[in-house]
Amino acid sequence: MPRSDSIRKILSPEALTERLDRLRRGGKTVVFTNGCFDLLHVGHVDTLTQAKACGDVLVVAVNSDASVRRLKGASRPIVDQEGRMSLLAALEAVDYVTVFDDDTPLALIRSLRPHVLVKGGDWQPAAIVGKAVVERYGGRVVTVPYREGCSTSRLIERILAAEKRG
Repeated sequence: MPRSDSIRKILSPEALTERLDRLRRGGKTVVFTNGCFDLLHVGHVDTLTQAKACGDVLVVAVNSDASVRRLKGASRPIVDQEGRMSLLAALEAVDYVTVFDDDTPLALIRSLRPHVLVKGGDWQPAAIVGKAVVERYGGRVVTVPYREGCSTSRLIERILAAEKRG
């Protein structure tokens, strides 16, 4: 996919809200997932592919750099938000990418009103942010199987351990 096609997938939350309203009117099912997506790995790709299978249009919301620092610490993110968004936009399963600066995507979920909210199986359903909001207006929440051993934190630990071994 040419880079320009990927860039067209990256929208502000406001522009994305308008685009999704048009797509919903056209009968499309909107699927939403979110995360930091720092050091994109096969577990992320599995989750995104499974999320895409839940509807027609997959929206991925990415924590901003400031949000990641608040959640993960001063040494994160490893990859800045523009890089993370570009990588996600390059994936075939992903239709749109946006960024949010809050610690949770709750306000964005309220604005975008997805039909389906998807999280990885490492999340307990009761802990999924936005679950009550989505279910209140008739949407559904789906957890997809988690690929064991795949996490950015674990990947960073492995890199640091390999560096120490020299």
